[in-house]
Amino acid sequence: MEIVERAWAEPWEGLRCTPAGGSPVGVVVLSGSSGRVEAARARVLARAGFDALAIRWFGGPGQPPGVCEVPLETFTAAVDLLRADGARRVGLLGTSKGAEAALLTAVRDPRVDAVVALAPTSLVWCNVGPGPDGADRPFRSSWTWRGRPLPFVPMDEDWTPAEPEGAPVAVRSWYERSARTFAPALPTARIPVERARADLLLVAGGADAMWPSLPFAERIRERRPASGGPRTLLVSDPEAGHRVVLPGELPLPASPVHAHGGTPAADTRLGALAWPRLLDLLAGGLPLPGGSRAPRTVRQPATPG
Repeated sequence: MEIVERAWAEPWEGLRCTPAGGSPVGVVVLSGSSGRVEAARARVLARAGFDALAIRWFGGPGQPPGVCEVPLETFTAAVDLLRADGARRVGLLGTSKGAEAALLTAVRDPRVDAVVALAPTSLVWCNVGPGPDGADRPFRSSWTWRGRPLPFVPMDEDWTPAEPEGAPVAVRSWYERSARTFAPALPTARIPVERARADLLLVAGGADAMWPSLPFAERIRERRPASGGPRTLLVSDPEAGHRVVLPGELPLPASPVHAHGGTPAADTRLGALAWPRLLDLLAGGLPLPGGSRAPRTVRQPATPG
């Protein structure tokens, strides 16, 4: 399928990839804490029939340098753009911290019809990196809404990694320990997914070494209506890690800093298992140009994360 690409500079850096004949379904594509513009993923989604807008949501001009007090209005503005251009249905697809942002946005913006949350969390966590003031301590919320920080869970700074110095670190146990240490903060930091009218697809690996995304996904599913409301689907693989690889994508190179868990084969298997459900949930019954199909492989950027 022929796609049209348009680069964006304002109000944020981004790339929009659209089937040449247009699409009734727009998808905002969000990276995790790598901060990259998910160009390869946007191309994959466009070749499957979606109008895909990948944006840089921190680290760009006028944005916090880290995931620290990022306004959720960043994401509602992207929904504005797709709706203004005629999208009949809008979805958010995010991974890791991007999944956290997508879920929180869907809670607050009823125009979001669907969320695909890859390696999600059920909680709002503290900042990853510095805020607008350049400082990363004391801990602050990752997000704001209408100028107010959201309640969050801090990190337990007494935690130490088990890996030898210089080896990639698995921080899953840091998040698990922090949830225990700051248990009183959990009720107010929970993402109130029961309030979102969007359909949800949760995709998580049991061997995620970054945070316990599968238990998080299970808690999200438990808090959603069992019937009579929006759909909630959970797709998992016990051997997959933090980086889900969708059909048409290549596995990212290993990070020298973080251990993500899983294997390229298991991460790819999980992406293939989730793919038909992703297509169905994002499309919501609307016909996509060219029909839904797995796209050809698109080369990923070299940035690890």
